[in-house]
Amino acid sequence: MFNPYSQLLFPRLMDAAMSGEALGSHRRSLLADVTGETLEIGFGTGLNLPHYPKTLTHLIAIDSNSGMKTLAEKRIAASGIAVDRRTLSGESLPMDDDSFDSVVSTWTLCSIAGIERAIAEVHRVLKPGGKFFFIEHGLSRNSRIQPWQKRLTPIQRILGDGCHLDRNIRHFVEAQFTQLQLEEFPEPSLPEVMGYFYKGFATK
Repeated sequence: MFNPYSQLLFPRLMDAAMSGEALGSHRRSLLADVTGETLEIGFGTGLNLPHYPKTLTHLIAIDSNSGMKTLAEKRIAASGIAVDRRTLSGESLPMDDDSFDSVVSTWTLCSIAGIERAIAEVHRVLKPGGKFFFIEHGLSRNSRIQPWQKRLTPIQRILGDGCHLDRNIRHFVEAQFTQLQLEEFPEPSLPEVMGYFYKGFATK
């Protein structure tokens, strides 16, 4: 069903909020080692495109919000990457097992309703030895911040098109991947209630 806020206004609000240099620097460092056949879940408006290695020439990109398409197409046209963009949910991927060398998710797992299924799908479509590169925001380790994250999440889910502030991303990724290299830290440019980051990669 068409939702004017989700499909018209939210893509523009999200694009503006996620376009800053602080977040861009995290994108650059995270994506520097992406190689081979690559899938991006939660492609959004294409903000990752300028930060992929120049060696990456083809990308399959999915997003469940069809309203992201207009802004995404402008960035795709400006990039040197051939992007196969599809409107799909990360919870049910039509790709074969063991298809990708790299899967990428940036500030996406907070918004997927079935996060466990989505990460299980990421694991399924990765080749043995393939890597899941991600940066997400979620539950802080600060016991003074956690209650506020829980209180504000119902509001954030409405304003942020399903976004949760209080997900323990480490917990969800470790449920599927045994090899994990992960940093957790508060991003200085953001309030910790929405800016506690999980950044790293997991290997299948």
